[in-house]
Amino acid sequence: MPKTSARLLALLSLLQTRRDWPGALLAERLDISPRTVRRDVDRLRELGYPIMTFKGPDGGYRLEAGAELPPLLFDDEQAVALAVALQIAATSGAGIEEAASRALNTVRQVMPTRLRHRIDTLRVTAVEPPATRPEPPVGGGVLTALGAAVHAREVLRFDYAQPGAHDGGGQAPPRRVQPHHLVTWGGRWYLVAWDLDREDWRTFRADRITPRTPTGPRFTPRELPGGDVAGFVSGRFRGSDGSGDWPCRGEVILDLPADMVSGYTRDGVVEALGPDRCRLVLGSWSWPGLAAAVGRFDADIEVVGPAELKDAFALLARRYSAAATGAPAPPRRPRAREPVSP
Repeated sequence: MPKTSARLLALLSLLQTRRDWPGALLAERLDISPRTVRRDVDRLRELGYPIMTFKGPDGGYRLEAGAELPPLLFDDEQAVALAVALQIAATSGAGIEEAASRALNTVRQVMPTRLRHRIDTLRVTAVEPPATRPEPPVGGGVLTALGAAVHAREVLRFDYAQPGAHDGGGQAPPRRVQPHHLVTWGGRWYLVAWDLDREDWRTFRADRITPRTPTGPRFTPRELPGGDVAGFVSGRFRGSDGSGDWPCRGEVILDLPADMVSGYTRDGVVEALGPDRCRLVLGSWSWPGLAAAVGRFDADIEVVGPAELKDAFALLARRYSAAATGAPAPPRRPRAREPVSP
């Protein structure tokens, strides 16, 4: 029979995995007698765990919520998941950063060495809040491998699945990068890295990465453009080359109150010109994209500039007219810069 302390931990672990546990099933899973189960439950109650007894043919036990937080028990994967969640919460901007950092330190203190090392190698930056749409899941093993390579400053090799790619008779060679940082953007995981073959910075979606082993030699980290990972990633998703600003920025006048427009403008500049008129300066990664963003306001629009924005409105007008009449659409013009893509 296992020692009492080991039995108590095993019993507590089982009670946390489901709502109700028949006493006979607990005894069977722990390979002990029902009487020993009852004694161990009493010991856990003395330690502060609110374990309730329920009656019936399969009478047993239930771990309830208590007035105070007793010691908790996590398996390895739960502990890693908790630490990752606390890292994201510490950079979420939700007003709980200090509490999340203290909670992460508390969890780390009581972790065994093997888990503490995994947590220390997994550093996460949350750039954007999670999106409302469901995102492709990323295996914990992949995140751990990426975080470990970032921490160890070792060249990483991995296979990268491109969307819509077809097998042309041979598998693409693995990517070779110097991993810099692991970030989240809109609820999706990305690896920021220096691509050794393309000699440029790239941002890779983690759900498309299949790491290869072993990792490569150690390297001296390069200076990230701008020096700030959040600003760099934000700039890449805006289509800029590191300045953090949009590559396309224009100015319009809308026949709408300024307070109404500002409520639906994330990072634009809104200036009131009267009770029902305002000036809007807004950016986007393409001129048609900027024109479409302005067009979502149900109001008359006066384009102040530049000329590229006026041309974009004319292009969208032809496209919308063609869509309404069934006529052939005008040819697609090259964008100023496509959104970030590895």
